[in-house]
Amino acid sequence: MDINTTTFLIVCPLVFLAALIDSIAGGGGIISLPAYMAAGVPPHYALGCNKLSSFMGTIISTFRYVKNGAADLKIAPASIVLALAGSAIGANIALFVDEAYLKGLLIFVLPIVAFCVLRKDSFTESEEDTTVNRKQQVIIALAASFIIGGYDGFYGPGTGTFLILILTGLAKMDIRNASGNTKLVNLASNLAALVTFMINGKVLFLLSITAGVFGIAGNYIGSGLVLKGGTKVVKPIMLLVLFLLFIKIVTE
Repeated sequence: MDINTTTFLIVCPLVFLAALIDSIAGGGGIISLPAYMAAGVPPHYALGCNKLSSFMGTIISTFRYVKNGAADLKIAPASIVLALAGSAIGANIALFVDEAYLKGLLIFVLPIVAFCVLRKDSFTESEEDTTVNRKQQVIIALAASFIIGGYDGFYGPGTGTFLILILTGLAKMDIRNASGNTKLVNLASNLAALVTFMINGKVLFLLSITAGVFGIAGNYIGSGLVLKGGTKVVKPIMLLVLFLLFIKIVTE
């Protein structure tokens, strides 16, 4: 496909915003993936490009979380391995799915993920809960890593949000550790899917690497906001952007 200045002007600012949001509460893919498609990138290439730019940005936020002790490192290695496996399986399945179906799927996925991200309590600290013991917590976290990793490899939007909701809601992890572990899992699932799409020639490197630089900036700023407790800036901007992207996708 032809990549022009307009393509970069559509994709890069939206990838920055997606990375900012993703580093705070996940769900950045509901902005970045539609951004690639809205710029005219075919669905399979959009998935591949989105994985590369997301991977670049996620490295930064993951490092900041781990550096600041905001992760449960005891279960991280097993979570990463399961996310790699699940994502590789999901990405290979995606390559066999018709592109028209992948684009249409976004119309249904976007509102669902938007609802989860924009929930009133999505960014708040949950109260301590002792109904889940450590063994149950580990089992839930590992199962979620494989299943959500598979979804990330297949499609992706909302991966971080779904995982944070599971880790805080079911596994009863605190929001800081849940966010950090989500980044580690997301980084692994991005890598496995990225390698799969690269092997199959579904990545536009100039576009996705340039967008990835914007993603790095967004993740750095967003992870800093989480660590400082300043997450309230996200919702109004995100709601507007999601509305505009949804209209764009539906009317094409």
